[in-house]
Amino acid sequence: MAAPRNGKWQAVHIMAPSPEDVPLLSTAIEKTLAPLGINALILEVNYSYEYRSHPELRMNGALSKGDIRDILTTCRKHRIRLIPQFNCLGHQSWDKTTFPLLVKYPEFDETPQIPLDNPNIYCRSWCPLHPKVNEVVFALMDELIEAFEADAFHVGMDEVFLIASDQCPRCRGKNPADLFAKAVNDYHQYLVKKRKMTMLMWGDRLLDDSVMKYGKWEASENGTAPAVDMIPKDIIICDWHYELREEYPSVPFFQRKGFRVLPSSWRNVQAALALRDYARKNATDKMIGHLCTTWASGGDIARALLDDPKASDSAKQAVQALKAVVQGG
Repeated sequence: MAAPRNGKWQAVHIMAPSPEDVPLLSTAIEKTLAPLGINALILEVNYSYEYRSHPELRMNGALSKGDIRDILTTCRKHRIRLIPQFNCLGHQSWDKTTFPLLVKYPEFDETPQIPLDNPNIYCRSWCPLHPKVNEVVFALMDELIEAFEADAFHVGMDEVFLIASDQCPRCRGKNPADLFAKAVNDYHQYLVKKRKMTMLMWGDRLLDDSVMKYGKWEASENGTAPAVDMIPKDIIICDWHYELREEYPSVPFFQRKGFRVLPSSWRNVQAALALRDYARKNATDKMIGHLCTTWASGGDIARALLDDPKASDSAKQAVQALKAVVQGG
């Protein structure tokens, strides 16, 4: 399925809920997301699933296959495409916590000399050249694909700052763009070529900040940008930008390169509408819709969608922006 059956993507990205919040999220899908016209839901799972192939990689509060099926049942009832996300390469830690893959398999770490409480770094990465890392990661992907009965998969890939590290004996001295492209191509080969999936990824590492002037978060300053010309063009690029700007030059850029594009906004209403409107004005047939990110747990977003005052301010703001984007046509 190249796109939701009823036309342009009206998509939302949500972090996995806790198991106890699954019924609440299903209710929010039923009562709010479906009536808003949302037709794709990207659920970022990462290590919050009860993996059977590698149970050592489960985090506390992991979702069961039954939990996923409950969400899937609700989505299918309302013709919402449910897509799993597993962050690949980067985002293997957060604050003082390193995620299970690099704790259980330290040999996969791109920066093994950095302590596991992550002083002075943003997020860890795994080594894209380690000969065993994909074997583990693909097993996790397989389980999510089965549980979600998925035909699409989001591989993350945003904000990869630790790449081609001198601490890694395999990557030391290598070209960052080559390494990043190698990782993307590995996932594409497995998901698209072998599993016949649609593959999505964030676009920031494919943008040269010296050209785009977005800053080091929304574009690359560490040499990965040339990878844009080294990867397949059938990948859907989720082009995220969260600040108000007059122009978003990456939107036409990715289309010229031949990618399908999902401009992706967050909680700033003015910025979300500006991105949406700029994308529409610069749309070709490669512009397939819009993605509203939320960056909150499924339970928190569900509370905001259901007007529960217990929702966090960030979740409320994300939902306000979501409604503004989709209700504006």
